Amino acid sequence: MSQAQTTPRRRGGFADIRKAFGGGTSSARQLGILGALVVIVLFFQFTTNGLTLSSINLINVINQYSYILILAIGMVMVIIMGHIDLSVGSVAAFVGIVVAKSMADWNLPWPLAIVLGLVVGALIGAWQGFWVAYVGVPAFIVTLAGMLIFRGANQVVGQSTTLAVPQEFTVIGAGYVPELPLAVPFNVLTLLLGVVGAAWIVVNELRLRARQRRTGAETAPGWVSAVKVVVLGGVILAAAWQFATGRPGTGFPISGVILLVLVIVYSFITNNTTFGRRIYAVGGNRLAATLSGVKDRRVDFFVMMNMSVLAALAGMIFVARSGASGPQDGNGWELDAIAAVFIGGAAVSGGIGTVIGAIVGGLVMAFLTNGLQLTGVDADWQSIIKGLVLLIAVGVDVLSKMSGRPSIIGIWSSRRRARMEPLDPPAVVPTAGTNETSQPVDASRQ
Repeated sequence: MSQAQTTPRRRGGFADIRKAFGGGTSSARQLGILGALVVIVLFFQFTTNGLTLSSINLINVINQYSYILILAIGMVMVIIMGHIDLSVGSVAAFVGIVVAKSMADWNLPWPLAIVLGLVVGALIGAWQGFWVAYVGVPAFIVTLAGMLIFRGANQVVGQSTTLAVPQEFTVIGAGYVPELPLAVPFNVLTLLLGVVGAAWIVVNELRLRARQRRTGAETAPGWVSAVKVVVLGGVILAAAWQFATGRPGTGFPISGVILLVLVIVYSFITNNTTFGRRIYAVGGNRLAATLSGVKDRRVDFFVMMNMSVLAALAGMIFVARSGASGPQDGNGWELDAIAAVFIGGAAVSGGIGTVIGAIVGGLVMAFLTNGLQLTGVDADWQSIIKGLVLLIAVGVDVLSKMSGRPSIIGIWSSRRRARMEPLDPPAVVPTAGTNETSQPVDASRQ
């Protein structure tokens, strides 16, 4: 065999850049959505004479849409499993009024009220998860019923009135990273968050390259890694500077800090834990996952319960930002969260999606809505435009697949399956020439 045949071909140019920015581990569609986000931001930055990326507007975007992005984190896991949750808005509203009542009528301290809200969310999630996982009622029906039940419960508990919350509670929805007593014209802790984020980009890239060298994997050229670090680190530092130099007394919102923590935690869970792999396995092929020993009912249960806990947190953040719990809280939130997930690259059939993709999809909707508002577009047209964006985002991939061209979602799925570790225990394989299997199947799935 010649040297040309044994030596792997060296890839370069755009392929190297794409690899450094996630090629092979994230879909081309997600990269396209990220590009669409950049285009939308730059377009409205130009048409609003610089208002879009101003400190005040960036802070408003985080404050106004953080609860939707939190819902998107849970919703992407639900959709990966092949389910849908229509109850999140009503659950958020119900938890909001319960927490407000607990502080106003029961004199519960606000930290304990937050704990109470999370517990109520977990109980609601366990209730809905039981019907989905162990009774077998489709999640669409269960959560549709939940949407009606908890919307009515919100009206009953709150008596269809608005109930104010204590000033101390509002910090989680309307508060900012505190300022240090230093004579500087910016929020030091906010800027420090940006520096830590940029440093993490550098360290993560160095660790990635070291791991690739140890395993003999193909690595991108050093200049490509340098470009990646400079671009991503520069964006983080620029955003941190904008947040840090806003109106006196402001900085990076506390709701944004909560969102960042959740993104980090859930990205780790979905990408680096056995439970995360089981979510993708069950969503991609439930029968194969069950034959591999995965207790799919248990996964269903915990994913549905987790969604309601995040809905409870989102509801409390919204109430804290508004300063009161009202009867109209949560209306339409489920649609915004679902749209964010699908725009961010999730597949309608399940098995595909990422937390980061859902966040990018949510930011696309957030900046699109914010830009339309800044340019004075009527609310009716805003709904039409957002609906078209959602339809186009999903339709492009479906049409690509139907026309015989490679499906962008399919490419992403095959690459992700290729790098996923095998599930434990190994899949049950029929013995050749018989109807028996090499090991017993857990028929109970419990």
